[in-house]
Parts: sequence; C-alpha cells; structure tokens
Amino acid sequence: MKIYTRTGDQGLTSLIGGTRVSKGSLRIEAYGTVDELNAHVGLVRDQDINASRRLLLKEVQDRLFTIGSALAADPEKSRMKLPDLHDADVKLLEDEMDRMNEGLPELRAFVLPGGHPAVSMAHVARCVCRRAERLAIHLREESFVADLVVMYLNRLSDYLFVLSRRMAHELGVEEVTWKARV
Repeated sequence: MKIYTRTGDQGLTSLIGGTRVSKGSLRIEAYGTVDELNAHVGLVRDQDINASRRLLLKEVQDRLFTIGSALAADPEKSRMKLPDLHDADVKLLEDEMDRMNEGLPELRAFVLPGGHPAVSMAHVARCVCRRAERLAIHLREESFVADLVVMYLNRLSDYLFVLSRRMAHELGVEEVTWKARV
C-alpha cells in the first residue's frame, strides 16, 4: 500500500463519507489540531515521571482518535459506524484530577509554564487542547459536533493542567506563579 495518493495535491481532502473539502476548512483544522494534541500527549506520556500514568494517557490518546474520527466525518453523509465517547470518559478525567490534586498546594495565583521539560510539555499539550476545544466550538456553530466532544476537550485541558502541577510536585520543582507588574 502506498502512503501517498496524490488526491490532495490540489488542496482538497475527503471526509469520512466521501465529501471533498478544502484542506483549509474549519473541519480539517479542528481534527488536525486534535491530531497535533495527540502527538503532544504522546510526548507527555513518554516522560519518565509519567510511568504510572502511561495507561491513562494512552487511553486519552485513544479517545482523541475517537474525537478525530468524529470530526473527520461528514455529519450529513457518513454512514460508517464510528467509535464514540461516553460520559464515563469525562468522569475518568475528573476522578484522576481529584486524585492528583490531593496533596498539592492550594492554587492562589496563575502558574507560569516551566520548571522542568516534562512539566512544560504538559503545558504545551494543555494549550493545544484549548485550541482544539475552541475549534470544535467554532465548528459546532456551523455543523454538528457532539456536545461530549467539547466537554471531553474542556476536561482534558483541565486534566493536563493538574497533571503539570502534579509532575512539578513529584519532580520537586518550584511552581512559578505570575506576579502582575503594577
């Protein structure tokens, strides 16, 4: 099987369902950003500090593929049975956040990303997740996007923030807080 097809050489691609759209369309931007997020989550997963969280982070990556397939499908024409999200996927992130939050200092200020490369990677993933969420919301204004997609991305960005704090704590690095210049 060849990887290249040459069918996209004119700037068009096919959605699940066969509809041809511009590679610059909002739908392509949305699922492309979810794909980018998945790569960043893979980097976070590969950090030694996350050995105990690798299975959960792989599950997150699986759910991101689920979201990507939902966003890559033409809601009007696709008849393919796609995997879907469940409320339990969101609950899993919430439960994990609650567990990771135990023993962390109370948050009293905005946290600046940094302190350790692994922590910074989690913050980059969080930022890409927020962008994916914004794009999914924007796409939902013009076409069908399941509410659970937006909810999962919202909760995942929160999870990545708590994960960055937990990693900083476990690594013994200082959380640098933002101090506004007055």
